[in-house]
Amino acid sequence: MFRALLTSRLQAAFTAAGIDLPEGFTPGVVIASDTRFGDYQSNAAMILAKQLKTNPRALAEQIKAALQVEDLCEKITVDGPGFLNLTLSPAALAQRLSVIVKDDHVGVPQVEKAKTIVVDFSAPNIAKPMHVGHIRSTFIGDSLARVARFIGHKVITDNHVGDWGTQFGMIIHGWKTQLDQEKLKADPIHELVSVYKAVNAAAKADEAVLEICKGELVKLQQGDAENLGIWKECVRLTLEQLEKVYGALDIKFDYYLGESFYNDALAPLVAEMLNQGIATISEGATVVFSDGSVKPENDPFLIRDKDEWKPAPCIIRKGDGGFLYATTDLATIDYRVKEWQADEIWYVVGAPQQLHFRQVFAAAQRRGVTTKMIHIAFGSILGADGKMFKTRSGETVGLLEVIDEAIERARAAADEKEQGLSDAEKDEIARIIGGGSVKYAELSQNRLTDYKFSWDKMLSLQGNTAPYLINAYVRTRAIFRKLDGEVTLTDDLAITEPAERALAMKLAQFAENAHDILDDHRPNLLANYLYELADTYHSFYEACHVLRSEGIARNTRLTLCEATSRVLKTGLGLLGIQTTERM
Repeated sequence: MFRALLTSRLQAAFTAAGIDLPEGFTPGVVIASDTRFGDYQSNAAMILAKQLKTNPRALAEQIKAALQVEDLCEKITVDGPGFLNLTLSPAALAQRLSVIVKDDHVGVPQVEKAKTIVVDFSAPNIAKPMHVGHIRSTFIGDSLARVARFIGHKVITDNHVGDWGTQFGMIIHGWKTQLDQEKLKADPIHELVSVYKAVNAAAKADEAVLEICKGELVKLQQGDAENLGIWKECVRLTLEQLEKVYGALDIKFDYYLGESFYNDALAPLVAEMLNQGIATISEGATVVFSDGSVKPENDPFLIRDKDEWKPAPCIIRKGDGGFLYATTDLATIDYRVKEWQADEIWYVVGAPQQLHFRQVFAAAQRRGVTTKMIHIAFGSILGADGKMFKTRSGETVGLLEVIDEAIERARAAADEKEQGLSDAEKDEIARIIGGGSVKYAELSQNRLTDYKFSWDKMLSLQGNTAPYLINAYVRTRAIFRKLDGEVTLTDDLAITEPAERALAMKLAQFAENAHDILDDHRPNLLANYLYELADTYHSFYEACHVLRSEGIARNTRLTLCEATSRVLKTGLGLLGIQTTERM
């Protein structure tokens, strides 16, 4: 990682120059915003000069004189008001290329200190189909888990499915009175949803039906054998369906520990919080109030009403004895900390749940939990009209339906091209392109912003799309298919052309990008990097003849193609996207 090496050398230069750094100030190096002046730059002298009350250019020159980077840079300049600009040498770039084509991790270093990270994502409900609303949590969570594993962390993925709650009273009543066994066999989830909707409508129209459903729920909670058996069958059928969906998406979970797993821990947890004085009884409910330890504007247990801060307690047990999501989440944290020794827990859940997690995290910390807990929030997926993405009839769009349609559209596009591919090959390519397009359309977005779902854009061969990136990978492999026999690449490299240098530089940045993604949990940084890499490769491909070159130039350019191929395949893999050799 050039940035890390240069940053380390820069910090050493301050010491060598006898410049004392103020407490909390760490000089750093970043990729240059204008590559005409260099590949990397630092504004450390400009920042520090203000504190030391000295001339920033003079300070930058002093640092430059002490900077030992001859093995990495061919040029160091001081520009503008005191920018320190560094240009890598062709030899350093060539050495990095050799590492990329030989290393299983394509030159990406492992973290110095590995953590155990639990990633909580997707979390669909039992007896309900996955829909388009699950796209963001599922794809973002999966990608972050892949990246964290790739750079050396121990990652545990836990799908905290919604398998408990008031809806099961209605589902159980419907199972007993309305279920069609043949339809259940043909499409379990669809039939369970139909039953639930019918009973829910009946309960709204007739108070007596609602009371029957409540009674069925109480029986379930008390361990009634028949109701427990129906519940278990609903869970089994749903998990089977989920496995099909996740299988189609190439997503795996280490655990499916749903809400029900923690039932026995809820009452003791509430009792403990009462005994510790963390929770209190208020109007019959058990709640957590503010303890006044933080400023009101940072306190999740307070809400501003006009000019006054009022209590916004976290309820962990209702007046009727029922527990809430917060209770289950606190018990879940306990389990993850105790059983898995989690250093960090990431919750990939929509932005509307921000207050919920702020309260849960604060309550857990008051109970002594030191594990770092992070809510990785995201926005919504919108239709072309700018409203929530739904079918024409107003129904939520099913996730499998989205994937299937993407594959169908990709298959139709494959049929339009005559490349001598068999139907089986076209089917496989369509599966990869279709599924990858849906994932990339999501992961190329800033997770905090809403975005419009567009079939035409996501399947386009132009622009920032999965087909464009996969096509760039295909072009790298096509070069090697044209060569007769096995190609042996050597370390004898000479980067001389501007297009060669630009591509080598972009490839070297992957080692930095792979780590940057987790700084703010943004897979779109990786997507944007891969798009820039594909663009840079296409420019190189147009500017530099590969197969018609000879000697060192040929070996260099083939090495650049191989390195690009490896980085594209690895990077797309970290987004959960497969590649194909032809398309």
